[in-house]
Amino acid sequence: MNAVPTPPPISVQLYTLRDQTAVDFPGVLARLGAKGYAGVELAGLSGLSAAQLTAALTAAGIGLSSAHLGLTVDGGFDAALDLHQSLGCDTVVIPSLPHDAFSNLDDIRASADRVNAAAEAARSRGVTLGYHNHWWELAPLSDGRPALCHLFDHLAPDVIAEVDIYWVQVGGADPKEVVVDLGSRVHLVHVKDGPADSPSSPMVAVGDGVIDVAGVLAAAPNARWHIVELDRCATDMFDAVERSYDYLVGSGYSRGTT
Repeated sequence: MNAVPTPPPISVQLYTLRDQTAVDFPGVLARLGAKGYAGVELAGLSGLSAAQLTAALTAAGIGLSSAHLGLTVDGGFDAALDLHQSLGCDTVVIPSLPHDAFSNLDDIRASADRVNAAAEAARSRGVTLGYHNHWWELAPLSDGRPALCHLFDHLAPDVIAEVDIYWVQVGGADPKEVVVDLGSRVHLVHVKDGPADSPSSPMVAVGDGVIDVAGVLAAAPNARWHIVELDRCATDMFDAVERSYDYLVGSGYSRGTT
């Protein structure tokens, strides 16, 4: 009898809870840890020092799955890499590049050069670099493939994909097809849900929207983390985050600590 694969651990992108972390970052981590979230993905430190954040993570019993880190971060990308490395964060992800970076193959190659240079800086520190998509990278080029897939054709082999499955669908592509196209490079999956009709529409707790979450996650067997991210909700954000945990862990798609 074949063993049932262990599902990836569950994390949350803290941009989701940006209003709450701005008021009480340690309290947010404590609540997430008590719920059973195994990790968080950083989106800045909300004014905490590295030592304060490390202490808060330890107290909450929660780890770092990854961090978002822009190429034009204040203080410089290399210094930000050093800071995140000091936190024990082994994976950083570029959250986006501009819309016009994906207009055509020449622009995509130029974008890949920028990402590859950042990957070299990360690699020298033992840190893995990834790229996270929004909806504009999913516009098809003349061959019908999304611009995002062309970007990864030109990226160094160790640059990983953090596929935001909701934005893929908003961008007009099939999330299952995209994760299959990117294959083993899909180490992180941003799991979000909603109507997927417009970038401005409020999102909902995972499992309450139109995304085929089960099908997409099954198509990404190499994922190391499932990361809940909700950019905006019409309901209480913490409630949506906790209900997303209940759906993903309760259905056996992701692994929590409780």
